[in-house]
Amino acid sequence: METLEALRTRPLKPGFGAEILDVDLKTASPEEVDQVVDAFHRFGAILLRDQDLDPAGLKAFLGRFGALEGHTQKQFTLPDHPEIYILSNKVVDGKPIGAHNDGVGWHTDYSYKAEPVMCTMLYAVEVPDEGSDTLLADLCAAYDALPKDKRARLDGLKLHHSYEYFMTSRQFLRVDKLSPELKAENPDVIHPLIRTHPADGRKALWVSTGTVKEVVGMPNPEGLDLLEELVAFVTQERFVHAHKWRVGDILIWDNRCTLHTGTLYDDKKYTRLMHRMWVKGDRPF
Repeated sequence: METLEALRTRPLKPGFGAEILDVDLKTASPEEVDQVVDAFHRFGAILLRDQDLDPAGLKAFLGRFGALEGHTQKQFTLPDHPEIYILSNKVVDGKPIGAHNDGVGWHTDYSYKAEPVMCTMLYAVEVPDEGSDTLLADLCAAYDALPKDKRARLDGLKLHHSYEYFMTSRQFLRVDKLSPELKAENPDVIHPLIRTHPADGRKALWVSTGTVKEVVGMPNPEGLDLLEELVAFVTQERFVHAHKWRVGDILIWDNRCTLHTGTLYDDKKYTRLMHRMWVKGDRPF
């Protein structure tokens, strides 16, 4: 039986993430894709460049990571492919084809759900020549860097996540009021501040902005001040990787141990078109 060669990788930054080299997802064997999935669980984020996949190919690839998750804002999903969400500033026939500036601000995806998504994939179809970087913060490295007494104070704290709070207070795409349907689909949830990674037991300082309404048992503004302090800590340059996009890039990050944000670009000068997909996760512990 032929022995499968180990993947060639290089770190996205020292101690975090991996660019996977010499893998063409169009022709990769199931065994090679399994290696890619394994790398994702070990590295926190993976990058594959120069890919050329249609929507069916994207879904088949990401489906190897787990069951695909749907999207809350269904008006921006790809026709005939509701698992694929469009991020874009393009307008066709007077209507935006995707969400513009969605994802700007440090957060982890779907944290307002009882079972937040395990991972997020972005596939670059059109990218600006400058701007629109995606930043990833390594929450496990941030936790490890905390003084022991600080870890002890944070252990056991819980965060109150709210989709309603998020949508009515966010910087971009804000709404005045949620529809009854969206409110019913997205009830408030409580998650731990310190999250354990199910793959290997690593601890992550699982903070997020936007969705957190309060630190349970702590009055505001004290609780939100603590949250702001922790977000500032985990997003220091030493914990952050900045990804500069090229067409054909596939970037997948682990929402169980990272924080991320999009960045702005000159949307009058450039167009951007990205396909985003999610894989279902489990309840944080």
